[in-house]
This record gives sequence, structure tokens and C-alpha cells, in this order.
Amino acid sequence: MRSPTGEEIRTMAAAAWETIPEALRRHVRNVVIQVVDFPDDETLEEMGCESQFDLLGLYRGISLDRKSVFDSGAEPDLVFLYRRPLLDYWCETGEPLDAIVRHVLIHEIGHHFGLSDEDMEAIEARD
Repeated sequence: MRSPTGEEIRTMAAAAWETIPEALRRHVRNVVIQVVDFPDDETLEEMGCESQFDLLGLYRGISLDRKSVFDSGAEPDLVFLYRRPLLDYWCETGEPLDAIVRHVLIHEIGHHFGLSDEDMEAIEARD
């Protein structure tokens, strides 16, 4: 059995994207989803991670609840999916990888909206 590639995880993220309600998707069309093997050292330190496997995904940007007209020239909002930690979690839990990718994607996009964990769980439940 081989590990899924970054491109395969990107494909899972694209499929998961289509399951997010349109009412939310239309507000996040400019969010860029990137799949990389691990978070960089600066991110690990910033997030207080003890291991490079501690973080499955990360939202980088200004959430809509904090964005203003003065932010129009800012860098694009990014969602990072960390391939190796995702695969490690997948092997440990036995959950379907596409379900894990969807969960992390929804959670990170939820940060774009400034949503609570409860709000994000409700979105996930609308499958």
C-alpha cells in the first residue's frame, strides 16, 4: 500500500469543497488551498507544536469577521493541508482519508469566517 500524494489529497480537498454549502462557498472563492508535507518550523513554533505531526491543517489570513476595506491589497487567504500529519492520523485512526481531509478543510475554512467549533461541527453534519 502506498501513501497518497499531495495531488491526491488536493483532489480529495476539491471534492470536499463541493460538499460545503454554497452559502458559505461563495464567500471563500479566493481562499487558496495548498497541500505541503509538513508545516514549517516557524509555524510549528507559533502554534506551540511539539512535533511536526501535531498540526493537520492551518488557515492563514484575515478572517471575514476581522477584515476591512484596508485589507484589500493583503496576501490571499490560504488553507494549508499537511500531507504527512494527515496520513499519520489516517493510519492511527483508520478513518477514511477523504473524511479527515474534509473535516480539516471545513475547520480551517471556518476560521476564515471566524466560526466557532460548534458552528463548524454543524456544517460537517450537513452531509
